[in-house]
Amino acid sequence: MNLRYDQGFMTVIKKDRSSETPATAWLRQAGLEFREHRYDYVERGGAQRGASELGWDPFAVVKTLVMQDQDAKPLLVLMHGNRTVSTKKLACQIGAKSVQPCTPEVANRHSGYLVGGISPFATRKTMPVYAESTILDLPRILINGGRRGYLLEIDPQQCLPALGAQSVECAQ
Repeated sequence: MNLRYDQGFMTVIKKDRSSETPATAWLRQAGLEFREHRYDYVERGGAQRGASELGWDPFAVVKTLVMQDQDAKPLLVLMHGNRTVSTKKLACQIGAKSVQPCTPEVANRHSGYLVGGISPFATRKTMPVYAESTILDLPRILINGGRRGYLLEIDPQQCLPALGAQSVECAQ
């Protein structure tokens, strides 16, 4: 906190609170450039809400979904904000018998983030990452930065390879 004296009055100048999250720290360490975007988080508003408030096409807002295979092994799926995942197609492409979404509690435990703020960067557990192939066709995406109401604008051509993301086609 800084203090400034102006015409005999003391003014407190608050430093902009750092937006540092494990995700942004990971991106900085990896040398990836990103831009921060904040929006008013609404429970169950999803990527559509963030896209609408920020004036972005929901197709370019990428949601991070924590899922698990038949053996309860977790995995991350990156999907366009206005699409859903065909778990049958996904399971077939990754060689699993089945895939299903994790409960919010399990997703929180695996990722280290709250549902609605899950980022694929710096998750608590190392998980394989699968990204819908058409995400790579976009020049820029918005993806969660590790807290609710906080999205990062980034180049998918840089961040997806850094995550070791495997391309899949499972959008519906």
